[in-house]
Parts: sequence; C-alpha cells; structure tokens
Amino acid sequence: MLYYLFYPLHNIIFVFNVFRYITFRAAMAALTSFLLSIIFGPLVIKWLTRLKITENIRKEDSKQLYALHSDKQNTPTMGGIFILLAVLFSVLLWADIFNKYIIIASATTIWLGITGFIDDYLKHVRKCSKGLTATAKFTSQIVLASILGVILFLSPENSTSLDIPLLKNISLELGIFYILFVILVITGTSNAVNLTDGLDGLAIGNVIMVAFTLSVLSYVSGNMNLSRYLLIPYIPDSGELTIFCTSILGAGLGFLWFNCYPASIFMGDVGSLALGGALGTIALLIKKELLLVIMGGVFVLEALSVILQVASFRLSKKRIFKIAPLHHHLQFLGWPENKVIVRFWIIASLLALLTIVTLKIR
Repeated sequence: MLYYLFYPLHNIIFVFNVFRYITFRAAMAALTSFLLSIIFGPLVIKWLTRLKITENIRKEDSKQLYALHSDKQNTPTMGGIFILLAVLFSVLLWADIFNKYIIIASATTIWLGITGFIDDYLKHVRKCSKGLTATAKFTSQIVLASILGVILFLSPENSTSLDIPLLKNISLELGIFYILFVILVITGTSNAVNLTDGLDGLAIGNVIMVAFTLSVLSYVSGNMNLSRYLLIPYIPDSGELTIFCTSILGAGLGFLWFNCYPASIFMGDVGSLALGGALGTIALLIKKELLLVIMGGVFVLEALSVILQVASFRLSKKRIFKIAPLHHHLQFLGWPENKVIVRFWIIASLLALLTIVTLKIR
C-alpha cells in the first residue's frame, strides 16, 4: 500500500525512490512485523488468559509426557493469531498487493489460518478435546492445494518441471501430476510444522530459518541478472515474495520473544498450519520445491518420525521411537527441553546455509 502511495511521488521528493527497492521494503516489512508482535504480544497474552484459552496437557495421552510438560498447563495458546495479523498487515503496507504471487501466498495463509483457528476454537473454547477431525483438516488442506495446483498447472508462466538441486539444466517434468505434487507439498509442510510445534520456540525458530532462506531465494529468483548468473529459473515479479518472507521472519522473531523457553504463549494450529502452508506455497511459486526438503530438514525429520512410528506399529506392532515426534523421543532419552530446542535450531541454521550454498554449486 505504501508502495503505491509514495513511489509515484519519487519525481517530486527524491527520497521516495527507495520504495522501488525490494531490499528496502523487505527490511521495513521485517521491522514492522517484529514491532507489531512485540507491542501487541503482551496484550494478546492477557486477552487469551482472561478468556481461558490455554493449553491443556492430557495425562491420558502419555503419563511420562505429562510429567515433562505439566508446567505448561494453562499457558495461553492460539498466539498464531497475532503472528498472522502482523505478517498480513506488514505485507499490506510494504508489498505490491496486486502482485499475483503476493495474492496467492496471502490467500493460502488465510485459508489455513482459518482452518487452524477452527481447530483451536473447538479444542480450547468449545472444549472438544480432539478439535477438528484429521479428515476435516486434511480435506481443507487438499482442497486448497488442489485449487493452487490447478492454478499453477494452467498458468502459462509456471513450469511443471522440478529443478534438481546441485545439477544445472536437469529437471524432472511432472505434467498433470504436478497438481498431485502441489497437494503433497502443501499438506506436507503444513502438517510438518504443526507436528514440530511441541516444545517452546522449536517450531517458530525453524520457521524463521526457512523464511530467511526463502527470502534470499525469492530475491534471487526475481532478479534477472542474479538468476542468470546462478543458472536458476528467472521468475518475473516473484521478488515481491521476499517481502512476504521477511514479514514472517520479523513476526516470528517477535513471537519467539514470548514463546522462547519457558514459553508465555503457544502459537496453536492457527499459527503452525498457516505458516507451514505459507512456506510450502512460496517454495512452489519460486520453483524451489526440492530445496524445501533441505532448508526444512528439521520439519522433514519430525514428520518422518511420525510416519515411521505409525507404519512400524501397524505392520509389526513395534515402535521405532519411544514416542513420536522426534523431539519428544529425545526428551524421553533424557535430553533437557532447552537442549533439544537449541540443537534443532543449530541444525536448521546449518541447513539454511547449505541451501543458500547450493545456488552456487551447480
């Protein structure tokens, strides 16, 4: 919005010329979303506490897990609301709101945010312990992903091939199966972030790392000279997604201020489902789908631990892990919570660096 208000005046007031630069607007978007989170965070925490929208640790799910996390009982949840509002407001201020990529990323975030909000509302307000059924959540994600998949498949500017990391001029053409691939990415990233959100600051810390990496990739993909130099697909106008990514980064840092160990608030499904889906969508839009596996390696490991645990138990009645997801398994092995969190952050930061390095190694 500010882009349309001030940039046209750059011929009169030269300083407004800075609004043409994505780097300036991306930095301001990060600062705006961070400040919004820091300023309104305490108010949201008090509001949620007053409404008694708090975490409920169920002893019947696991007595050992309950013993480890009983101190989290009655901590406010659904904090993802102020993350998403900070992100969307920052994007509204600093991005080109008529850019098609910004519209798609925003729509995906809102859709999954509403899905997560309904789930949290049923669990924490209506006191339905399970919230939305797994079928309902998957249906929402699949419908959204199907719509996005069809849009991308029919878009003449979008390619249905997948670039292979580390290899130049080699890609995998999916054709009509690209729609199924989009469904896999959106449901996978959305649920993976949701599964990772089990320890104080764990999920949002990893989201910040991935958002930072995607901001770099978005900027490079939308810059003709850089994309040619690095031999990656040039995607016109996709550079605006840099602003979306830095908005997530800023809001994530602001939320982490309150969510770090010991947490004063949790994000809930309203935050985890939406942020995961947003990251997956951005990776799809800039054609970095397979790199998402590297930069989001912690999310991949968490999701795989659940898949392997369920598959092993159904096939052999044996469990691979003491409990899934992986972060709880490590707790059961005796790792302190804050050690699990920080070590996963370290892994995420190294994977983010590795992802950026792959741009040059082709």
